[in-house]
Order: sequence, then structure tokens, then C-alpha cells
Amino acid sequence: MKSPYGLDIIESCLSCTMRQDYLFCNLQPASLKTLDAIKTTASYPKGALLFVEGQLPRGIFIVCGGRAKLTTTSKEGKSIIIRIAEAGEVLGLSASVSGKPYEVTAELLEPTQANFIRRQDFLDFLQKHGDAALRVAQELSRNYHSAYEEIRSLGLSRSATEKLVKLLLEWDDHGGKGSANGKINVSLTHEELAQLIGSSRETVTRIFADLKKRKLITVKGSSISLKDHDALARMVSS
Repeated sequence: MKSPYGLDIIESCLSCTMRQDYLFCNLQPASLKTLDAIKTTASYPKGALLFVEGQLPRGIFIVCGGRAKLTTTSKEGKSIIIRIAEAGEVLGLSASVSGKPYEVTAELLEPTQANFIRRQDFLDFLQKHGDAALRVAQELSRNYHSAYEEIRSLGLSRSATEKLVKLLLEWDDHGGKGSANGKINVSLTHEELAQLIGSSRETVTRIFADLKKRKLITVKGSSISLKDHDALARMVSS
């Protein structure tokens, strides 16, 4: 079923043909049936906010298709992007489990389908289905370790150049952002990339110009090709 945003809407988790090894995609049949009964499906336009930082948790959002940027903002209005959430991820998980406010703002980068589950329905679901509860515990643990590695990586990087190069290499190595054979599809603006590495738009633009001048990367539209992976890797400290 097509939505107003051109998405192929998946109405039911039970009949979904795109199920992969995501958090709730391959639960036990009884658990999956319960999950399907308590979720609601909606499509959203680019730029829509699923929830905002500081808001009391209404529930979780399961991203079926699309991407979201998760940001946090200081009292002075400076924003940084914590990470980019991809299809298959569950947003608002830790806040919904703990009952504390959402830690970030989730803004969609493109038209997106997301399934929503109310917080109390979700907690009841976890109480009744141990396989789902175990997966949530494992996911929260992974998120913790991922956050630690991100802080360590950015905190120990000596310069904005090193941080940006490290980010590009990680996207390439992990196959993220449409990575294929050293080519990465990056739909983020220079301002958003700056927010990811804690820098400024002007600095990111200058770094890209320098990397292109040194023939380490080429840029065509939103596509970035890593021309000398080894040389880029040498720019990143161990």
C-alpha cells in the first residue's frame, strides 16, 4: 500500500516480507502476534518530529523505512547530532523503559514509516513475553557500549579533520549510509555533519576541500568516494 509520501506501507508485522535481524522482527510467533496487535502504523514526511528532548515518554517508535537524526541541544541553543538512526531501529526505548524524559529529539531525514507502541502497552508486552524483554535488555546494553565508543572516539580525536575522516571510514567499513566499494551516500548537509563531530559548518567545508585537493576523496552530489582508504586511515590516530 502506497502512502502520500511514496512509501510502500507495511501494515502488518506478521505478513512483512522485509523482516531482518532487527530488534522485534523475528520474535517468537506469539510475541510477534501480540506486538502486531498493540502497534499503530503511520507514515511521516521529511522533517517531522517523532518526539522532542525533555518530553515525557509516550512510547516507542519502530522505524520500518527511512532515517532519523537524533539531536540534543544546549540551553544556549547549540545542537549536536548524537547519531543517525536507520530502518529497523527502535527509538525512545530507554526513556520508555525508565519513565524518564526522552534524551534526544528525533527528526526524520526523509519520508518514513514508523510503528508506534504506547508506553504502558509496551511495558505490559515486555512483562508477558520474555524473549522480547531479553532482546530489549541486549539492545540497551549495545546502545550503552555504542555511546561509550562514540564518546571515546570523538574525545580522543585531536582535530576536526581526524573526527570527520574517522566518521567517513566508519560509515564505509560498516556499510552504512549506502556505502558500497568505497562510495558513501551522505544526504546530510555540512551543517549536520558538523553537528555530528562537534565542529562548525565552515570547518567541515574546509576539510572536504582539503581532502579533495589531496585526491583522497571525490564528491559528486551526495555521493562521497574514498579514493585512498589507506592514506585516510593513517590520518586517524589509534
